[in-house]
Amino acid sequence: MNERRNLVRPRRFVRIASVLALAALIAAAASGCGSKSANTLTVGDIVPLTGDLAPFGPPGQKAARLAVQQANAALKQDGIKLTVKLDDADEQTNPAAAVSAARKLISDGASCIAGAWASSDTIPVSKSVASREHIPQISPASTAATISTLNNGYIFRTSPSDKLQGKLLSEYVNTSIGGVKGKLISVAGRNDAYGQGFVARLKEVLTGMGAKVQGPLLYDPNAASYDSEAAKIVANSPSALIIIDFPKTYAKVGPALLRTGKFNPAKLFISDGLAVTDVAKEGMTPASLNGARGTNPSSPPGGTVATSAAAEAAFDKLYKSSGGPGRQTFDSENFDAVTLCVLGAVAAKSTSGAAIAKQIVPVSGPPGKTYTWPQEAAMFAAAHAGQKVNYDGVSGPLDLASNGDPTGATYEIYSYVNGKQQELKKVFATSGG
Repeated sequence: MNERRNLVRPRRFVRIASVLALAALIAAAASGCGSKSANTLTVGDIVPLTGDLAPFGPPGQKAARLAVQQANAALKQDGIKLTVKLDDADEQTNPAAAVSAARKLISDGASCIAGAWASSDTIPVSKSVASREHIPQISPASTAATISTLNNGYIFRTSPSDKLQGKLLSEYVNTSIGGVKGKLISVAGRNDAYGQGFVARLKEVLTGMGAKVQGPLLYDPNAASYDSEAAKIVANSPSALIIIDFPKTYAKVGPALLRTGKFNPAKLFISDGLAVTDVAKEGMTPASLNGARGTNPSSPPGGTVATSAAAEAAFDKLYKSSGGPGRQTFDSENFDAVTLCVLGAVAAKSTSGAAIAKQIVPVSGPPGKTYTWPQEAAMFAAAHAGQKVNYDGVSGPLDLASNGDPTGATYEIYSYVNGKQQELKKVFATSGG
């Protein structure tokens, strides 16, 4: 099922010996792959259309479709005989459902996967499906630090590790409250891969800064009530509170915090999991987030990443002119994940998952010539010709490390005012700092 299927440009003249050899190869391929076209790359897109991360799913799905649309246009322009097909499935923000979705997509012919989104979904998909089937998996939104240690040659991501975001958020809390040294900081989060890793990193960094950390308190994301947890979070009048959660769960946690009578949302700091454009639309109580501030992987602001900033501006225009759902966190990361699948196939001259996986890291960073998505035709042509390329994503320079992690990322510092998300500033952070 994983034999190499070459991508070739059309040739005008073919010798009779080559024709006979090609016929034999086609017959052999047909016996192993059914009626699948050797020149079709199927990208499986695992997106959260239901469950806790449902607010992010439809925009991410739209971004994936735009990535395929743009890639096919560029490939046609180049004369590269490859057609990209997108096949998507709902992960339901549920590990078992995500694994089932991955198995179905691969069974239906996907040889590269974009997804999953929740870290608790991505990890089992990688361990029990993608790595075993030799299919590259590129998550656009899973940020748990534990993913960095999987390092199996088939797991990649276009969003940065929470090891990086945890440090940035801690530093932002430090500057926002006039220093955390000697002050009580209450830390809490959902008890899953995302929450566990994030709060552990927060405790590590904050303690190193001299803060007194209350908790971290981990709570069941599926609990019916959070009154007792809320009381513990606000206990002892902390100088700041940090909560790591998703919208569906915080829709219950937020009101519980308000019921304590001791909760001031202006002292609340959050992360990407709660970064939505409209609080009420996603089922949360605006009063529980009014004045809250947070960090969120975002698109470049320019400056040192000006090439990606231009690509983001072009993507924003493309996205908004295409109808459907509005923009949301991680849409650009999913566009990049799908684009990397295609670029990996072009560079490998193959639609084999194993061959594509070997190209993902090399095409994502130096020393190749830098290209962005509006330059896809030139980028694909260069990669197909065997030249080294460096894809600078819509979400920023990816420059993936050997374990599949981005080595740097742009973050938006945002706040909520009357239920609406507002950008405060953007910063570019690297794994070395």
